[in-house]
Amino acid sequence: MIDEIIADAEERMQKSLAALEDAFKRIRTGRAHPSLLDGIQVSYYGADTPLNQLANVTVEEGRSLVISPWEKNLIGEVEKAILKSDLGLNPSNNGDTIRVPMPPLTEETRREFTKQAKAETENARVAIRNIRRDANSDFKDLEKEKEISEDEQRRAEEQVQKLTDKYIAEVEASYQVKEEDLLSF
Repeated sequence: MIDEIIADAEERMQKSLAALEDAFKRIRTGRAHPSLLDGIQVSYYGADTPLNQLANVTVEEGRSLVISPWEKNLIGEVEKAILKSDLGLNPSNNGDTIRVPMPPLTEETRREFTKQAKAETENARVAIRNIRRDANSDFKDLEKEKEISEDEQRRAEEQVQKLTDKYIAEVEASYQVKEEDLLSF
């Protein structure tokens, strides 16, 4: 019973860390990277479809993305979807492909993106702490129902605390890497 709760807590903490990494991919740096467009949905025959399922996205010269839709009639839709996204990118098409140049980041936008990364990091920390709280309340419930002893409850809470510390350290390390990336010129 205790092991199941701990395993569930660890799995949920891993998902929180993965969600943070995903959020970081959407915060752009000065370099072009195909994952920057991962969150973009394109209207495809009435259904919103992820861009990476409708086109090839490649990096050209490190400073721009080239999008080659598999169906040429999608070029306009892809362009609209990129313009509607909150990434601040200006695509241009030549009839066959769409080029998305990465504008250089100013000091102000770098600071703004760093704040955004810090907010995402704090959300991940809160999520991990909430998972710890849920697991600890499960242990307390088990102890109240006399399914485990007080000592077992304390040991289980200590294990969850170690997991929490481990994942919060990983969140911090991930943020440090992203911050360094954002602030480097």
